[in-house]
Amino acid sequence: MILARGAVAPDFALANQFGQTVRLGDFTGSTPVTLVFFPLAFSRVCHSELCELRDNFSMFEAAGTQLVGVSVDSKHTLRAWAEAESYGFPLLSDFWPHGAVARSFGAFDESTGLALRATFVIGVDGIVSESFTSPRGEARSLDQYREALAAR
Repeated sequence: MILARGAVAPDFALANQFGQTVRLGDFTGSTPVTLVFFPLAFSRVCHSELCELRDNFSMFEAAGTQLVGVSVDSKHTLRAWAEAESYGFPLLSDFWPHGAVARSFGAFDESTGLALRATFVIGVDGIVSESFTSPRGEARSLDQYREALAAR
């Protein structure tokens, strides 16, 4: 079960696609975060989802939230993918310990060893204001993001 509305978002430190450490706590007190877990870079559904987020990035900017993607891929894979697709937002590597951050959010599928398609909108206070998932193999809709951002 993923973290629900009202839960304290667990702090973490992960490498982004450039190898720089990103901590959730660095945003606390200043910027809301939309944390998007996805199974694998370069996969069909993840590709369509993240390209849709890239193409609608202004929605996140207008809401004043930092969009951040997270998967169990290595930082090297995430960098190649971000460069190939011109993703202008951080992609974080939950590679080792494998899926530890996804697990802390209840967003790890033990049977596949991959992150679930789970999204968390986290307020400046570090509290989850909205969370949602989609079934395996199904993309999250842009409407789900709009509703989650509007509700915060």
